[in-house]
Amino acid sequence: MLTSFTRNYYDNSTEAGFQFTFYCDICNDGFKSSFIESETYKKGKLFRGIGDGVYAIGSIFGGRMGNLGYGADRATDILSERFTDRSPEWQREHELAFEKAKTEAVRHFQKCPSCNKYVCAHCWNEEEGLCTECAPRQEVFVARARAEALRRNIEDAGAAATVWTGNIESKTTICPVCGKPAGSGKFCNNCGASMAMKICPSCGAKNAQTGRFCNNCGTNLMQAVSVQAGLCKACGTQNAPGTKFCGNCGNKLQ
Repeated sequence: MLTSFTRNYYDNSTEAGFQFTFYCDICNDGFKSSFIESETYKKGKLFRGIGDGVYAIGSIFGGRMGNLGYGADRATDILSERFTDRSPEWQREHELAFEKAKTEAVRHFQKCPSCNKYVCAHCWNEEEGLCTECAPRQEVFVARARAEALRRNIEDAGAAATVWTGNIESKTTICPVCGKPAGSGKFCNNCGASMAMKICPSCGAKNAQTGRFCNNCGTNLMQAVSVQAGLCKACGTQNAPGTKFCGNCGNKLQ
């Protein structure tokens, strides 16, 4: 069983050879050890080469030589199957290669005496002799705190900033006469009907042109329009009794 100075590592080894990657416990940056070719794999390549060569000669001359080449090639296949299952020789090579990889990699890591993590040079505070999680570098910590404070100041200033200065008012956007978008004026862009809000004669609340009852007091706006003298049926503007035309939209009142 492989035992490393750190549990944070990955075995990249294959049948062809051995290589390992060791990772920093903080930033997870990795150090990959040097590749070591497997001796058993090299022997297998040699056997496969001999088998292929004999098979090629046998194919040229035919007959029994061809059969000999076929037998050698089959023997090579059997050896390859052994390597696929990782032979004892390969296992011993693997363990020795792992020990070499640890010796090579451990020089690139520091063990923090506070949290026992193995960290790379970027995550090691040389002045304090601790990892940067246990003892952040002063200049880095100050810079980060300053950046966070600056971000908060910008967010607070943005929240308090006035980004729109227009007046907020209720407005009919769909014409009650033609049913099309009316635009932003007092009259419909399509048919010219008044877009003014209906004024309740009882409480003075503004209501939509299509409203039949006041949304504030419940007064029947249709009856109020018909019985109140001087009230324009088109725009809801209250005119003085006896007025013949609405002072807001010009609609004939009588």
